[in-house]
Amino acid sequence: MATKLAPTQGRLFKNIFVCKHCKAKLRADPRKILEKKVRCRKCLKKAFRPIRKK
Repeated sequence: MATKLAPTQGRLFKNIFVCKHCKAKLRADPRKILEKKVRCRKCLKKAFRPIRKK
């Protein structure tokens, strides 16, 4: 079974969020997400959640 490397985990999950409306992935600073300063590229909404780790 493959081991999960720290650099790989950072690349896949760090600062990546998913739009709650259209499910588009977006990389942004978590502070900006909390302050609602980031909009989705597709639907222009401001509701995001962190990406799920599998």
